[in-house]
This record gives sequence, structure tokens and C-alpha cells, in this order.
Amino acid sequence: MRISVRTRPSVGLPGLVGTARVDRRTRGLLPRLRPGDIAVLDHVDMDRTTAQALVDAEVAAVVNAAPMISGRFPNLGPQVLVEAGVLVVDGIGAAGLAAIADGSTVRVHDGSVLAGEELLASGREADAETIAAELDGARTGLVSQLETFTYTSAEFLRREQDLLLHGTGLPRLGSRIAGRAVVVVVRGHDHERELELIGPFLREQQPVLVGVGGGADVLRAAGLQPDVVVVDAGAEDSEMPAAKTLKAARDVVVRSDRGSGRGQLEQLERLGVRALAFESAATAEDAALILADAGEAAVIVGVGMHATLEDFLDRQRGGLASTYLTRLKVGPRLVDAAAVPYLYSGRVRPWHLFLVMIAGLVALAAAIAVTPVGQEWADQLSSWLSDTVQGLLP
Repeated sequence: MRISVRTRPSVGLPGLVGTARVDRRTRGLLPRLRPGDIAVLDHVDMDRTTAQALVDAEVAAVVNAAPMISGRFPNLGPQVLVEAGVLVVDGIGAAGLAAIADGSTVRVHDGSVLAGEELLASGREADAETIAAELDGARTGLVSQLETFTYTSAEFLRREQDLLLHGTGLPRLGSRIAGRAVVVVVRGHDHERELELIGPFLREQQPVLVGVGGGADVLRAAGLQPDVVVVDAGAEDSEMPAAKTLKAARDVVVRSDRGSGRGQLEQLERLGVRALAFESAATAEDAALILADAGEAAVIVGVGMHATLEDFLDRQRGGLASTYLTRLKVGPRLVDAAAVPYLYSGRVRPWHLFLVMIAGLVALAAAIAVTPVGQEWADQLSSWLSDTVQGLLP
């Protein structure tokens, strides 16, 4: 468990003191955070991936203008924050958000945000028990969410049927995928642990490595070279892979909405990266899976991806229908990285065969030794060894 970096207030003023980093958009806030900061944002139903990014930034507290859990579905972000020891305050409202100056020193105490003794905003401090109770209540909201999901899935299939059914509009990759294993890496919850779990598989199978957005940098940080990088044309700069990562990849694919133009492609061309266009309403993560499936991969291993119903509902980018239908399209080819150690024990190496041979010879010798012929051979061998040793002695 991470221990938050917290600044204690001066004597006589209770609570937690830190520098307020304020931005209504969480994506814009994340790159500016420093250890011990107080993140002030407006993010309803915070998802687990965003919460983990805040934990990794080592913030001391998160102050949210919106409710952390609205009750529509059991989003997992607040639980991640409190388990990491981050102080959580929500519901301060738009007025409270506007009252807190970016870069100012503030104090958080009992759900209130203060500058010294001046009250700036007031909300609710959410602890582990409160969040657990609200998550239980939010699970009843799954029914309405699934009803909405039925409609969005039908709409997504109507718009993307040519892509999903016939592969229309897919870019042609230079990387050879047919018959090979493909590992798709997304910067998501527990991606580092999952990448470590499949280490033997990566070393022995030499799969095609596909990095989605920041997942390409994750691969490079692990000492691996991504073959294919898939980026989203609408992604923030903080979510884009480093330029050297893009230049080193054999294929760079830019996923964009239909008719959105060539803005991201032209920007990459100015960096010296020749990218392929992929127009689709699917998410970048799902676009990577579709590319691997269309390339006839033998198996697709997903690292950092959403695996459960609650994980899917926890998404904040409207990609639930895309994720669901893409998984149906990919079918049995897709395997979660966490399952790989249970399914793959590694190749048979020469020393494995040598040990089996030695064990077999020992068993054979033991079986022969108990027979009359074996005993006669043993006596002859013992006599020969005795004569040989005596002949060597002076």
C-alpha cells in the first residue's frame, strides 16, 4: 500500500495541508501533479484507471466537485483512492471548485477546504465504509445501465457492421501477425504486474507487441520494443507515447472518428513518423484487438485491459458497446494476461529431456539389478572395478 505524502498544518490548525492543483478536466490535471499535492477536479463516477493515475502521482488528497459515486453503477475509482491512503472529499460543487485558486496552499479538514481559517469550499469526506456502502447501493443501478447498453450496442453495430463483419477500412500493417501470438498492452489497472507475469511467455514465444497509447511506453520501460503502436487521434498529449517510441515502431496506427480529418496524422508526419489511418468509432484499445484478429493472430494476450462487467461499466469514454462487440468479434483468441501463467508453463528445454533420460536410466538399472542376470552383472562390474583400482595402486 502506498503511503501518501502529506504536509501537516501549523500548530492549532487541524487537517491536511498541501498545494492545490485545480483543473476541471482530469486529463489536464494529471501531468501537473507532484507528490503531496491536493488534486481539485470535477469528475463524476471516477473510474479505477484515473484513480490509479492519481495514486501513482502520490497526491495527498483528492477534492472533487462532483460525487465520486453517483449511484448509476459501482465505479471502482474511490475504493482505489481510499485503499491507497488518499484523503477523499467530494460534492463541493462548481462554486467550491471556482473558489480554490490553482497553486494556492489549502487545508483540508472534515470535508472542508480552507485557506488558513477561511472556508473556501465544503463537501463530504468519504471513508472506506462510506464508499463500500455506496458501491453496494450502486449495484442496483446496473439494470438501467444495461438497458442503455442494449441500445448503444445496436447503434454501434449498425455504424460499424462493415468493419466488424467484413474488415472494411482496416489499414494494412507491415508487421507479420498471421499464426503468431500477439500481446496488446494498455496502460490500465495492474498492467505492470500482468506484464511481469507473462515474462516467460514473452521471452520464449517472441510475440508481436502492440502498445495502445501510453502502453507503448510501458513496453519500452520494460525493455521491450513495440512492433505496432495504436494511438487515439483525440488523446491528450500526456496520453501519447514518446516520439522515440513512435519512431522505433514498425507500424503506427492512428484511430480517429469518421470524417474527423488528418490533424493527428499530419502532426506525426512532422515528427518523422509515417502513420496509418484507421477510421472507426471503436476505442483505440478495441482497434488494436480488431487489427490483431484481422491479421489472423494465433492468440491475443491482453495486458491492462478491462476484464469484468464492473470494469467495463467503469469506463468513462463511452466505449462499452465497442468493447463488448469487439470481444464477440475476437472470440476465443483473446486471453487475459492474468490467466497466461495457468495456461503456459514454458517450452521443453534440452536439460529437461536430459533429466528425464537420467531418471529413466536409474529406474532401468534398479529394475535390472534385482534380477539374477542383473546381480551377475553387478558382481562382474564390482570385480572389474576392484581389479582396476588395485592395478592403479603402486
